[in-house]
Amino acid sequence: MATDGALAGYLSGVRVLDLSQFEAGPSCTEALAWLGAEVVKVENPQGGEAGRFLLQGASGQDHDSWYFLLFNANKKSVTVNLKSERGLKLVKDLAKRADVIVENFAPGAIERLGLGYDVVRAVNPGIVYAQLKGFGTGGPYENNLAFDMIAQATGGVMSITGEADGPPLKPGVTLGDTGTGMLLAISILAALYRRRGTAQGERIEIAMQDAMLQYIRVALSAQASQGVPAKRNGAKIISGFAVPSGIYPCKPGGPNDYVYVYTSRTNPAHWRRLLEVIGRADLIGDARFDTAAARLEHEPEVDEMISAWTHQHDKREAMRVLGDAGVPAGAIFDTMELTKEADFERRGIMQTMQHPMAGPFKMPGWPVRFGGRTPKVEPSPLLGQHTNEVLVEWLGLDADQIEQLDKDNII
Repeated sequence: MATDGALAGYLSGVRVLDLSQFEAGPSCTEALAWLGAEVVKVENPQGGEAGRFLLQGASGQDHDSWYFLLFNANKKSVTVNLKSERGLKLVKDLAKRADVIVENFAPGAIERLGLGYDVVRAVNPGIVYAQLKGFGTGGPYENNLAFDMIAQATGGVMSITGEADGPPLKPGVTLGDTGTGMLLAISILAALYRRRGTAQGERIEIAMQDAMLQYIRVALSAQASQGVPAKRNGAKIISGFAVPSGIYPCKPGGPNDYVYVYTSRTNPAHWRRLLEVIGRADLIGDARFDTAAARLEHEPEVDEMISAWTHQHDKREAMRVLGDAGVPAGAIFDTMELTKEADFERRGIMQTMQHPMAGPFKMPGWPVRFGGRTPKVEPSPLLGQHTNEVLVEWLGLDADQIEQLDKDNII
């Protein structure tokens, strides 16, 4: 496997105090953990982060939810009662020794808790304090609650998703959550890089609605070109100018038996190669189809001739034949097919987490390869699994002190 051998911890020595929950914040801190940072989740002793139980009952699990496992690999967990004065002081002491704090509580909650930026900066001026919210500070919706789908609705993503004659749709991907988390992780790395030479901390804020604008830039370019809001265009590219660009049915006709076929407007060779593959070389040079503008005028005919060919092939064969001919094409793979894809496992893109309660669980790891290898996925932590370890290593507490905290229900 491509994770064999020790991969250098590029963020080794960086301590991250993770006060986030569900997906947006945890996806950010998990990325930092994969890159070698020591990420410590601070959780409620009574049950822990709510994400541990999300969808748990629906699958009959008697362990942390699959959802939690996916977003909390390679982290540590400590339990602290933040509603107690001693528990709050304990977290402040941890904050003194942290390099990064990440939180995504509801607006104003972290401040009411007593762990706002000004409080933390007072005890640790060099802290990189990262906050992830639904809407931007100072904006009209800054106090509104938001989840992934709210961000996608208000950030323009849904407006460009769906069929041209249908209503807006929510994409299956969680751009609002993980998409925002990745932008926050990048920003934290930049702040840490600057801090190396200046020792200067930073307050970083990102709003999920704002983050979505980064993911609709092609749509914004279409708007600028056409002078109207970008329109929904189904599976075709948002500009609507490239023909073909869409999904075509393959045998045997299952729910995901399709292949996406695309020919670039900037490379006429794609179209000529496609005609040769589908047995219509006779149309090479035909004025009805020879340019992107002409194909747009005859789009139904183009789609019909491509569909006639794809119907005769399964999606993997169609992708292979078209790809070998130099035509951009991709089979529509479902989640089970991707999970079982041997190549992903061979290259370390999909790895198996060995969880002490859930057992082996295959999941995607960090997709960036360093020297041909990807960081290894370690199991998500059990609730409070590392409380003693962190209190000893970060704060220097002894066994008697930790035992007393436990007796007093602080940890």
